[in-house]
Amino acid sequence: MVYKNIRRLRKKKRLSQTDLAAKMQVMNVNIDQQMISKIERNRRFVTDFELACFCRILGVTPEEMLSDFYEKYPE
Repeated sequence: MVYKNIRRLRKKKRLSQTDLAAKMQVMNVNIDQQMISKIERNRRFVTDFELACFCRILGVTPEEMLSDFYEKYPE
């Protein structure tokens, strides 16, 4: 459910997929541009550690990253 937000936030920060992958690698996440592309097309799952790293890099909270989930499944 985060694929749309990752793409939107990456573009808002003016990062290429390669730039985002490089920032993830600095945080010890083994990911490359092709994997970022798959995530943004909803063709690859995001692990919990990757989610935390995406949030840190993109400057959002996990709740913001998962906003689509919370909208779809309100309490």
